[in-house]
Amino acid sequence: MDMVYTPIFILVFFTSLCQCNDQLTQEKPLFLKDMLISEGGDFALGFFSPNNSNNKFYIGIWYHKISEHTVVWIANRDSPITTPSSAKLAITNNSELVLSDSQGRNIWKTTNSTTRGVTGAFAVILDTGNFVLRLPNGTDIWQSFDHPTDTILPNMRFVLSYKARSAEGLFAWKGPDDPATGDISFGMDPTSNLQGFCWNRTLPYFRSFVINGMSVTGGTYHGTSIITIETTINTRDEVYYMYTVSPGSPYARLSLDYTGKLRGLSWNSTTSSWAVISEHPSADCDLYASCGPFGYCDHVEAIPTCQCPDGFEVVDWLNFSRGCRRKEELKCGKENYFTTMSNMKVPDNFLHIRNRSFDQCAAECTRNCSCVAYAYADLSNAGAVGDTSRCLVWTGDLIDMGKAINLENLYIRLGKSPDTVQKKSKLLKILLPIIACLLLLSFAALAWKCKRRGKQQKKKVQKRMMLEYLGSTDETGNKNTEFPFVSFNDIVAATDNFSDSNMLGKGGFGKVYKGMLDGTKEVAIKRLSKNSGQGTEEFRNEVVLIAKLQHKNLVKLLGCCIHEDEKLLVYEYLPNKSLDYFLFDSTRKSMLQWSTRFKIIQGVARGIMYLHQDSRLTIIHRDLKASNILLDKEMSPKISDFGMARIFCGDQHKANTNRVVGTYGYMSPEYAMEGAFSIKSDTYSFGVLLLEIVSGMKISSPHLIMDFPNLIVYAWNLWKDGKTEDLVDPSVKENCPFDEVSRCIHIGLLCAQDSPNCRPLMSTVVLMLESKATPVPIPLQPVYFARTGRGSGNKVLSMNDMSLTELEGR
Repeated sequence: MDMVYTPIFILVFFTSLCQCNDQLTQEKPLFLKDMLISEGGDFALGFFSPNNSNNKFYIGIWYHKISEHTVVWIANRDSPITTPSSAKLAITNNSELVLSDSQGRNIWKTTNSTTRGVTGAFAVILDTGNFVLRLPNGTDIWQSFDHPTDTILPNMRFVLSYKARSAEGLFAWKGPDDPATGDISFGMDPTSNLQGFCWNRTLPYFRSFVINGMSVTGGTYHGTSIITIETTINTRDEVYYMYTVSPGSPYARLSLDYTGKLRGLSWNSTTSSWAVISEHPSADCDLYASCGPFGYCDHVEAIPTCQCPDGFEVVDWLNFSRGCRRKEELKCGKENYFTTMSNMKVPDNFLHIRNRSFDQCAAECTRNCSCVAYAYADLSNAGAVGDTSRCLVWTGDLIDMGKAINLENLYIRLGKSPDTVQKKSKLLKILLPIIACLLLLSFAALAWKCKRRGKQQKKKVQKRMMLEYLGSTDETGNKNTEFPFVSFNDIVAATDNFSDSNMLGKGGFGKVYKGMLDGTKEVAIKRLSKNSGQGTEEFRNEVVLIAKLQHKNLVKLLGCCIHEDEKLLVYEYLPNKSLDYFLFDSTRKSMLQWSTRFKIIQGVARGIMYLHQDSRLTIIHRDLKASNILLDKEMSPKISDFGMARIFCGDQHKANTNRVVGTYGYMSPEYAMEGAFSIKSDTYSFGVLLLEIVSGMKISSPHLIMDFPNLIVYAWNLWKDGKTEDLVDPSVKENCPFDEVSRCIHIGLLCAQDSPNCRPLMSTVVLMLESKATPVPIPLQPVYFARTGRGSGNKVLSMNDMSLTELEGR
């Protein structure tokens, strides 16, 4: 994993008191203040504590010559030392390495059963990063490279399987500052020993390519040229992976991050940071089986997306995880043929047939009607022992495919040969004009019939068309789970006929009611007011958008309903209402202690980052504010109200509108004044929200900050004068860590800068919130822009706390 942090690193560099050579002997154990440094000075081994508590210590290996403390191996990751005063790492009479604490208890040790009675062993830290236990005759009896934690270093043999059994593999840290064994792991697939898997506990999270020999990758990264040669070796007893880097290259490592990313990293001495060379998974569709049966993740495109192979079509465009289906059903016979898909990551769940040539592999699949695909690889030059070929066949759905560069061919069985398809095409050329004429006549008759109906009937047809457009059924007539519809009668029963006692609140959209669907499921029901400024476009926008978005910090849409003039949305019920319910109420704000507020800040930031970067489409919310942040029973935040959101596609990053919508004070200057909005508009709103959470004050609180026009200007002046503690809400001031609060204020001011180019991306904001080692730039002084008056030609319409501004005469 990428350990980018500045720990309280418990090393005391007094040369008179510490041991700083590269060897550990039986006569000279390693104590808390000691450190071993490899001969070339590249790596060091010693005690360290990865957080500010100073109550957990570990023996580890890290890079010695770089400024960023980066741990690559830990001995006692699940058994930290809590009483370190007399802890030591020593070599016993039985030539074993033993880590013990101040009370003499063994925390960790190596086991060398074949060397019992052999004395004189010593341990040495090498410039490769390997810590080796060695006998006087030069025999290595134990090495850290055989017991990796979360990192693979160059020239390190990472054993994938031994005697047809999967090896232990890599395990990520539990968190950014917790080196304990986490839920994310990487290792060989135990069922095939041919492919690597990244697991989230026991569930597959990401699957690597099937072993296919040797690959050479390289390029220039941040001005540094580095060539990496990756090799997978298959010997008689084991399969192992190894990579080397070109001579003179900077430090490189392969790390498994606690977030589930397997990253190749190279040290950049110019920026004093780790540059990402490779990353898996690199896209949403890279996740295991995310494109569904017969779908594949296309990495050849600029933005990786799910696609269907030739001869297949999408089952559901709104939910690609349902995969693809055949255009022509398979029937066993001579009409079947195989289409070739090049540069493919072959599917999972294959059958490995040994000792076959390419023609024999193709014949195995051709004569078996249940075989839907096959792939073949020649491994004679890949270091394989025994069988030098690899024939894979599939008999079920093709799952977890991908398309990239320099991969292999996949042969998929289709229902009709090209000759049969050509004949069918000729027939269609004759039939299609006839069918088109009949359809035109039918539509003309239908239009004439509809025209004769009255205005009342026309409205009903329009509503029915909108209902179908929103997706109550897919093209096959099956119910679409993406847009579940709830009957109006069920909603009336759930809300006791929209009783006032069930009303949770109201806003620009209308009223929100609590309901009990089916007598057991608590829901929140949003009812569009007939007099609302929001209409069908906002309603459809919210349904289509929020049904596509899946993130723990976004509110979940359960269903919708259109009945005559009624438009309703059904959401999951969140018992703790919205953030402003607590934050701006003097009697309730004490319930939001700092730990809860910081969790809310991080959750909202991660939710916005998902909208901007990690979802399939770039989403701009445009109405982020405290009342649109809902809280579940654990006080975790969920962003709501997507009626004003906009989608950006492709390379689009910003847009203009002459209909400015949102809440005054949360809107960025360029949006409020010129109608220009982008992802940086949401960043500005987040900055305002962050300052409100820290201070407990609204963006415009004249009774609290009389000498300043708004909260941003007030916060900036306090920050400039070094008085940020005066901004903190008095209800949390006594029990909050001031350095963390001060950093949040700093980040909030950075996000709420006037120029969108100066505001950070939300991915950078999340990194600054989660890692104290990430630098935070100096924010510029805000330039206060006043609300436009009547003479400006602008109109401001207020509905509750919602302001809709239409820019006229532009």
